[in-house]
Amino acid sequence: MSDVILKTSHLTKEFKGFTAVSDVNLSVKRGDIHALIGPNGAGKTTCFNLLTKFLVPTSGTIHFNGNDITNEQPAQIARRGVIRSFQISAVFPHLTLLENVRLGLQRKLGTSFHFWRSQKSLNQLNDRARALLAEVGLEEMSDEVTVNLPYGQKRALEIATTLGMEPELMLLDEPTQGMGHEDVDRVTQLIKKVSAGRTILMVEHNMKVISTIADRITVLQRGAVLAEGNYEEVSSNPQVMEAYMGTTDGQLQGAH
Repeated sequence: MSDVILKTSHLTKEFKGFTAVSDVNLSVKRGDIHALIGPNGAGKTTCFNLLTKFLVPTSGTIHFNGNDITNEQPAQIARRGVIRSFQISAVFPHLTLLENVRLGLQRKLGTSFHFWRSQKSLNQLNDRARALLAEVGLEEMSDEVTVNLPYGQKRALEIATTLGMEPELMLLDEPTQGMGHEDVDRVTQLIKKVSAGRTILMVEHNMKVISTIADRITVLQRGAVLAEGNYEEVSSNPQVMEAYMGTTDGQLQGAH
């Protein structure tokens, strides 16, 4: 099996004369935590939207596990195991934590839309749901209503729900956005923990997070790849420093 799980070739997206993503060649290695970074407006979220087919590319191709998925629908891509966690916490606030994770697990049962099915039919999922909550450190709160959770724990719950869909490739869109230092550290360690045996592609602004867990980093600027490498290589690249800081003698560590 190839060590490259996701590959884009000359991926481009234009909006009425504006090129949001320009000729992006991206290779994500199996088992890596791969970060997509760049200044505001660099095209990171547009790139994510292309990979999950919420947007259709103007040109270029996307391959996952060697299969051309460029023309597939979002649901087909999800079934292949490409699962995205959204920038805004995507959980149901008035369900319990256990019920939220169980909904993610229902997809594997094929009963997602069987609203007439007895509630008891979902009880078989409880053990697996509790195990996923344990994986993200929320097992003691399984019966808590989600609306009561602090923000950092909602993100942890979202990761548990995403894991319930058995992703081979997890796409995390700004997983630590809007968090205080303590929550950032907790979620960073959580991402590292759940990455075992999985591949993660993440958009992230926080350079401390990137430096701590990313195996490989792709830097976008104005929709194009500016640089790629590990943190040491990228953070010492004069072009990257200039893109972030407006100067070649700044420190990338200060960029958020």
